[in-house]
Amino acid sequence: MPLRVGLIGAGHIGGAHARAIRGVLQHELAGAAYVAVADRELVRARRFAELAGLPHALHDGHALIDLADVDAVYICTPTREHRDLVLHAAAAGKAIFCEKPLAVDLVTARDLTAAVQAAGVTNQVGLILRYSPIFVVLKQLIADPRLGRAMTVLFRDDQFFPIQGHYASTWRKDAKVAGGGALIEHSIHDLDLLRWLLGEPARLRAETRNFAGHQGIEDLAQVTLGYAGGCVATLVSIWHNVLSRPSLRQIELFFENGYFALDRDFLGSIRMHTSWGGEHELSEAAVFERYCAIAGIHAEAERDAARRWSLQDLAFLRAAAAGGPAFPDFAVALRAHELVDAVYRSAATRAEIAIS
Repeated sequence: MPLRVGLIGAGHIGGAHARAIRGVLQHELAGAAYVAVADRELVRARRFAELAGLPHALHDGHALIDLADVDAVYICTPTREHRDLVLHAAAAGKAIFCEKPLAVDLVTARDLTAAVQAAGVTNQVGLILRYSPIFVVLKQLIADPRLGRAMTVLFRDDQFFPIQGHYASTWRKDAKVAGGGALIEHSIHDLDLLRWLLGEPARLRAETRNFAGHQGIEDLAQVTLGYAGGCVATLVSIWHNVLSRPSLRQIELFFENGYFALDRDFLGSIRMHTSWGGEHELSEAAVFERYCAIAGIHAEAERDAARRWSLQDLAFLRAAAAGGPAFPDFAVALRAHELVDAVYRSAATRAEIAIS
């Protein structure tokens, strides 16, 4: 039976996925359909449904999960709502795409991971940087054994506080709903990325600050991660009020015999300097072409999805239609949650945390 897709949460992130779903299904998965949207603001759900020509617009995500003609569910609600929706969808045997973070705390993230694994449903989490062309190419470049050992990584991630501008919501200033601030809500991506690029850290030490004054919501986090091989990585995550600055990531990586730098998190150039090849810049176009070669992307529909940040949606929808595994799944996201939890514990105790 062709795949039928429902979306819960018609906000900024839900809107991005809705556009991706519509785009993917125009070119892929014959007979598949986007059929339902739910949002606590029924007017917003109806607007989404009208734009996409959907037969169902609901105000309750649980009612959407219960629809017989929905096989795969996107959960794009505020973080606190993920728990009940994921558990319901897993029990109903629905394929699940859940936005990050999975939950407001590590205990719940573990419970949700266990639930989807026990249910055997296709599951994926919105750790979108795993599908970023610039980081996929960077990972390939730094695998060159001639570079020697990684020495240090300097990583800055900043964005305007996402309770204004195009986010059009305020829930991220409420710790009970979001679980925390810049670290869990945004830089869970960065901790996952560092783990992907460098491997598992052995220890970490962290500090957090609250400038905006929202209780339990850090808007500055500084994390130092130590690796068994001697590398030290520093992550600084910032929420500020400069609305003209979108989400921006700047990374420098130093190896014994090489240096890499980039200041984009999706498409852009990579600057490098090696002891054997001198200074070189891989252009944005070259990065994209190399990414497509690494990922085995040849069809124009796939290339278009890759350009639009929607390759993660294409991957999930294909996996859901086949009833197979998706990536990155809840288990990958759980490891990122474990690192986030260690950061918060270090900041609270001002102690170094050993990572097991």
